[in-house]
Amino acid sequence: MKYILMSFALLLWASAASAQSDGITVCHTSSTEKFAHFAQNDEFNEEHPNPREYTHISEAGGEMVKFKCPDGTDANAFFLKSAKASNKWIFVFQEWWGLNDNVKRQSENLYNDVGDVNVLALDMYDGKLATDRETAGKYMGEFKQERGDAIVKGALEFAGKSAKVGTVGWCFGGGESLLASLTAGKQASACVMYYGMPVEDVTKLKSLNCDVLNIWGSQDQWINKAVMDKFDANMKAAGKSLTIKTYDANHGFANPSNPMGAFNEAAYKDAYKNTVDYFKARLK
Repeated sequence: MKYILMSFALLLWASAASAQSDGITVCHTSSTEKFAHFAQNDEFNEEHPNPREYTHISEAGGEMVKFKCPDGTDANAFFLKSAKASNKWIFVFQEWWGLNDNVKRQSENLYNDVGDVNVLALDMYDGKLATDRETAGKYMGEFKQERGDAIVKGALEFAGKSAKVGTVGWCFGGGESLLASLTAGKQASACVMYYGMPVEDVTKLKSLNCDVLNIWGSQDQWINKAVMDKFDANMKAAGKSLTIKTYDANHGFANPSNPMGAFNEAAYKDAYKNTVDYFKARLK
């Protein structure tokens, strides 16, 4: 009998290990760990063409700044200050490449189109930038959420206690957008996720102070319908509002770093319009 029980336990362990090797994150529980695990899958990596080469020259006075985190360390961000005093803020979260010039360009687009808003694009990799998918996967796998939370807390101090904060991010940054809104507490006013891994803990979602605009592509096999349906159910269980915008597109269809032709232009334009309208309505 003892031998049978031991054999059964070994069989369960082997099944779990096999599931993980196939990209199913059985043992990982946090949204950050789940997304980082995708980097071990060759198919996921192949869906990310190397980022387009682009050098951003800000026309709105955007510049790199440093601010202090609660642990005394420095963090970096690309900062676009509102032309007139404003307590409205948008925190932008990078893709898995890092805070590259493409993300700075998209941050400046939001700054111009939302209007009367401060935009802070956070450097979640502390200066590291990837220009190929292998390095991007390495950086995303090495990322520690504790460090990410510290950067967000430092950014909230930088913005000030009266700041009304919206968040937005793509891919890796989509999940960070939701986590940042949870960290922001009562200062959170808006949250946009582009194909990011959601938080599953209903207890945590109950503390969310804002609704969420969730944008994804129906052809995405990673942030797929099962993930979206579960997020929808969890948000309902938490008593929170979730708007889901689904596009007939693949993962990364709106990534600002994608080279021309690698994203779905029509879907991108509609998703971006929805994003701008959403921020304008909530950051009043």
